[in-house]
Amino acid sequence: MADRTKKKRAIALAGGGPAAGLHIGALAALQERDVAFDVFALSCVGAWVGLVYNTRPGPDRAQQTYEYFETHCFRDDDGYEWFPVNRGFAPDCKGMFDAWSRFAATTPLDAAKLVLPAQIWRGLLHTQALALDPGRWTLREFNYWVLNDVLAVNPLARFWTSLTYQSDMKGLSRIYYDDSPALRDIFEGAGPRLDGAGMPDIYHNAWRLPKDGKPGAMQIFHNAPARLEGRADGYMPITAKSLCACSALPFIEESIEIDGDEYTEGALVDTVNFKNLLRDHPDLDEVWVSRIVDNRQVHPAKGLLGSLSNLPMQFAAEVGENDVKLFRQHLLNQTRMRPRVVEIPILSDTDVSFHWSHKNLRQGYDEGKSAVEQMLEADPELARPYRAD
Repeated sequence: MADRTKKKRAIALAGGGPAAGLHIGALAALQERDVAFDVFALSCVGAWVGLVYNTRPGPDRAQQTYEYFETHCFRDDDGYEWFPVNRGFAPDCKGMFDAWSRFAATTPLDAAKLVLPAQIWRGLLHTQALALDPGRWTLREFNYWVLNDVLAVNPLARFWTSLTYQSDMKGLSRIYYDDSPALRDIFEGAGPRLDGAGMPDIYHNAWRLPKDGKPGAMQIFHNAPARLEGRADGYMPITAKSLCACSALPFIEESIEIDGDEYTEGALVDTVNFKNLLRDHPDLDEVWVSRIVDNRQVHPAKGLLGSLSNLPMQFAAEVGENDVKLFRQHLLNQTRMRPRVVEIPILSDTDVSFHWSHKNLRQGYDEGKSAVEQMLEADPELARPYRAD
């Protein structure tokens, strides 16, 4: 019998926050059928799923990954109903106090800028004119009056607004802490080490912000850069900080400082960096893609929570879909390599939302598992570990 060549597979786990259960369910179905991967290309919450999955010991890695997210990220349904916040989005109380203290200590309290007599006088005149003209007593006029003739000229309101928006707080929450139990569980746990023998090649990205004339750029992190034998030009090692950086969504989480540079989420710029995947692994037979954000998941917002969820997801859905299309087209336009692209679908009647609740985690898990099971049933060749003769 002729020697059979084992397929070399990569899997790309894209971002999508609370839809992470889709990734975990997909990995569970693949693990059950012994579909293993030599390369993991990750971004945002996909990086968390990929790193947790690869640092779990034993044969039930997907279940352990599910339990990790259930414990560290998603909130129980009853608790979430009246406190709809991810368990890991911790406020940085000391950071806020320090930032506000520095702002108050270093920003001159210039009375000429806090108290604007001419604007106050114009506000009073406008208030008088508005009060004497009932025809202008509309909601629009009232809102305009509150903003420009009350708040904008009030010295105390001006100070607190400036303190809130111009102090050096860079996000509503903080994702990286030195003593974070969620990070210790990945990087200091009893499971396999990310850079250990037999570990697949693992990549994730983060966007490096411009500094001192140096433009912003995508930074690639790898679990063992030396293993790539010179191909890892400029790659940095995966650490707890780099993992947090790759999912630091601007405004929601603070940016992360690594070696003097600041980093934010890379998925907003490039879904999973297919370019590096092809450059470093030209012998791939299959590239599986789990893109967990779809425009069908975006619904009319009900309150600020829904609006906040839709903010990153509306464009992330389009960016992720277009990245996969461009990747397929790139493969068609070159002859050096033609790996098969296997996109794990999002079910057409998906009920996955952007809520950090246990119910949504379970829904994502069930849907992701079902999607892969349907794929493998329709095309059994996908599960076979060896190349076709």
